[in-house]
Amino acid sequence: MDESLKLKIGKSAASIKDEIIGIRRHLHRYPELSCLEVKTAEFICQKLDVYGIRYQKGIAGTGVVGFIEGRNPSARCIALRADMDALPVTEISLTEYSSTIPGVMHACGHDVHMACLLGAAKILTGLTSAFTGTVKLIFQPSEETFPGGAIAMIEAGVLENPAPGFVIGQHVINNLDAGEIGLKPGPYMASTDEIYITVKGKGGHAATPNQVIDPVLIASHIVVALQQIVSRNADPVMPTVISFGKIMGNGRTNVIPDEVMLDGTVRTYNETWRKEVHERIRKMAVSIASGMGGSCDVRIAPGYPFVHNDPDLTLRLETLAREYLGTDKVKTLEPRMTAEDFAYYATKVPSCLYRLGIRNQSRGINSNLHTATFDVDEDSIATGMEMLAWFTINLLSQENPSR
Repeated sequence: MDESLKLKIGKSAASIKDEIIGIRRHLHRYPELSCLEVKTAEFICQKLDVYGIRYQKGIAGTGVVGFIEGRNPSARCIALRADMDALPVTEISLTEYSSTIPGVMHACGHDVHMACLLGAAKILTGLTSAFTGTVKLIFQPSEETFPGGAIAMIEAGVLENPAPGFVIGQHVINNLDAGEIGLKPGPYMASTDEIYITVKGKGGHAATPNQVIDPVLIASHIVVALQQIVSRNADPVMPTVISFGKIMGNGRTNVIPDEVMLDGTVRTYNETWRKEVHERIRKMAVSIASGMGGSCDVRIAPGYPFVHNDPDLTLRLETLAREYLGTDKVKTLEPRMTAEDFAYYATKVPSCLYRLGIRNQSRGINSNLHTATFDVDEDSIATGMEMLAWFTINLLSQENPSR
């Protein structure tokens, strides 16, 4: 372990901590929804200008990519990714930095991701003599909305010129304390697809059910029956989720509607099984509706693949994290059925998405992501930018950074 490098990174992070917290608070005050991150991108570009970092903007809409060059810039490359979009959530907060945009909030910590990446970038600009190659800074739009900004940026060439040997992403989580990070090699987060089912029947008076084909009843049978796919068709060791979050029929207490719409999600960790689940959902829903005298249309919108953290890279990062933070601050994560479009990078390049702890129980900072009361212990921001800088310099200083 290079103790002098560790000290340099820590000292640099301490000197800019207040500045980077200020950046996070600015971004939190002015959140923007997916594909609308115009002012967010402008703000990032302003900071990169101040830091003297070359960048390209307008990638896949609002995406920004910065470049930090060390010794022999063409020798190798590592990409660091932060997402930029906020969520349609109305914040409940008494903080001075709460959202000023009605109905929009950084409830998933993307403001922290951007701030940490800018902080790491500033640290790295002062340590370019310590690494060989180029650091690519990916500020990505639209992680929260299908089809996701990652695939659009990849199609726009973000993994080219130069091509990174690794992509590293950092995401906050509320079940780790500030100062901790968590990693999980191999499959970590699930694929996610959206299910849209329209059940068609024949509406009428609720008091004469014998004269109708009840789509509410049909839809109810479909929702219950599809759970059989999870309990009886999925391999017991293969995580699978089929959930419906929206059921809508335009009836009333005494009116049975003509149709009912079901919106849901299907998630798993295996691409072959993923396709089979889609087909089973279609066949079962259509069969049930037909058998009960109605019909149904099934549309499954494909979403993100599952996140696969490259085992070799993830174990290297775990070792580096223990060297920097201490063994007690580095946790092993459990798989999650949530999803992330970071998965697209991992299908192209050895990649790792790890977690940054932001919880502080004593201060009541423990709300889950995507909630109106979500917040972070801002001490976590120093840890976040230090980890990104530490990982980057160490990987770019090794003889074989791509494997």
